[in-house]
Amino acid sequence: MAQKLFNWVFSLMLISLFVSSGGDDAETLLKFKSSLSNNFALSNWANSTVPCANNTPKWTGLLCSDGNVLGLRLENMNLSGLIDIDTLAQLPLLRSLSFMYNNFDGPMLSVKKLASLRALYLSYNKFSGEVPEDAFSGMNNLKKLHLAGNQFKGKIPISVATEKLVELSIEDNQFEGKIPNFPGTAQLTTLNMANNRLEGKIPASLSKFNPSSFTGNKGLCGKPLKACTSSKKKTILIIVVIVAAVILVALATIVGIFYRRSKRSKTPNGLNKSEEIGAFHAYGSSDMGQKEKELPYSSDQLGGENGKLHFVRNDRERFELEDLLRASAEVLGSGSFGSSYKAVLLSGPAMVVKRFRQMSNIGKEDFHEHMRKLGSLSHPNLLPLVAFFYSKQEKLLVSDFVPNGSLASHLHGKPPGQPGLDWPIRLKIIKGVAKGLACLYREFPGAALPHGHLKSSNVLLDHSFEPFLTDYALVPLMNKEHAESYLVAYKSPEFNQSDRRITRKTDVWSLGILILELLTGKFPGNYLKQGNGWNADLAAWVNSVVREEWTGEVFDKDLKGTRNGEGEMLKLLKIGMCCCEWNADRRWDLRMASEKIQELKERDSNTDVDDSSSYNSEEFNGYSSRAPTDDDDFSFSVYG
Repeated sequence: MAQKLFNWVFSLMLISLFVSSGGDDAETLLKFKSSLSNNFALSNWANSTVPCANNTPKWTGLLCSDGNVLGLRLENMNLSGLIDIDTLAQLPLLRSLSFMYNNFDGPMLSVKKLASLRALYLSYNKFSGEVPEDAFSGMNNLKKLHLAGNQFKGKIPISVATEKLVELSIEDNQFEGKIPNFPGTAQLTTLNMANNRLEGKIPASLSKFNPSSFTGNKGLCGKPLKACTSSKKKTILIIVVIVAAVILVALATIVGIFYRRSKRSKTPNGLNKSEEIGAFHAYGSSDMGQKEKELPYSSDQLGGENGKLHFVRNDRERFELEDLLRASAEVLGSGSFGSSYKAVLLSGPAMVVKRFRQMSNIGKEDFHEHMRKLGSLSHPNLLPLVAFFYSKQEKLLVSDFVPNGSLASHLHGKPPGQPGLDWPIRLKIIKGVAKGLACLYREFPGAALPHGHLKSSNVLLDHSFEPFLTDYALVPLMNKEHAESYLVAYKSPEFNQSDRRITRKTDVWSLGILILELLTGKFPGNYLKQGNGWNADLAAWVNSVVREEWTGEVFDKDLKGTRNGEGEMLKLLKIGMCCCEWNADRRWDLRMASEKIQELKERDSNTDVDDSSSYNSEEFNGYSSRAPTDDDDFSFSVYG
């Protein structure tokens, strides 16, 4: 009788223990559920039931054993929000976690708090940022790690390379640098590092895997991929490249000499047809300033509308077309739109006349309406249209002459010994450019390309270096074939992809290239290339330097003496790179870019920092491929 009583009491104690354990797990899981968004798939997680009944899960997505929760398998449930690791750590027997195919974002989880975890599946979410070196430290039982299809960047953390690892899946991210050495790979049976930015020689311990485990990493070499180039071959290759570069520079010099000689011998009507004769030398260039007695065409040659000029502004002195054609003229340039002349009227004011021949497909009424719209624009950073002339074959646009030349001429065409633009002036210019572009976006809300041809030679400067955008909003008037062959917007990556599309973010790409040109002092060579075929050589160069060198190497030598402004310069560089994101869907929109530009200052907020330190490129890793969100931190350190 006593034995039966003892057995009965012992059974009650065991039942009580299991119920208590199940109740604790239920409370923990319900607390975890409350941190999730869109958790409708977990509707049967409720206080009225026990999560696990022996080995049978009663709640969705659980793995159970002896009434305890061993794992969560919450896959493809459209979940988002916070994954509360601290709460999950209260499940003492938790061994497996899977959140694959959901919408979680943010940085890598602090999973090392779950030291007993054996399997972690985070693939195909929206996690981003660098994975800390010690992210998996202390997780001595971790066998399966799946991080594929996210936006992780930086180096593969060394804490991943453990002897017990059986499966590693990190493909389709932005990991970079060398693959760490794995101390032993006898246990490792599944490996996929494809489609990242890894480089260097594949460790010998991983050479047994299929080449598909490493495809999509252009910098990787060694078995099972192609053999690595020896250092001797690299040296020979570098020598060949240097010699070729010297030869190209010499050829370019010779071509330039012949070009200048041929240009001097041409008649007024025989202007060079190169896409960008005035690329470096816009207004005020002595090289382009050929003097003419008058504009090289007459009213008879122009024809149309009885030689009538149409004024679109009421705050300018009126004059006739004949007055304009008789004025003393100076060639300013011949660009992708047409020839430009400075005409000084007898009454005194200097005007700029641009002749367009690539607008023959536009009708008279549509042209007049568009000109009236341009004439109605009023903004301190937009060069106003004053008047226009229309005929079927010829169009003239008349605007004010801006005396201090273009941004391109100051960046690339200044005489030797003349000081370059300092940081405060460049900041003032880019702020004005952003304001003018924002105005165009407001005034042309339905236009895919509110500007369409934003580049440094189309940013004019007055004597106080206030910028004026010019050649804006003319894409609707241009013949399609000419526009696609010459205009800056059609050099963008989205147009040169298979769908050949233009978006409201295309002008933002042009703004990004302009920012990089302003900061580096280097001219975007892709602007000089006719036709399609994206060639983002400037953006690619900036990306390569900030990823592989010290960031200070990026900046124009005229900015090297800047004191207490390096942090703001770095912020602008980041903004430019975010605007140059090749994927238009991930690129910043103009609102974001403009807001960040207007927040910039001439001096860093902390002026006590030692400005002799170097710029650290680690802060920039990944910015070429992902545009940060509103939550990204722009208060980063300037120094390494």
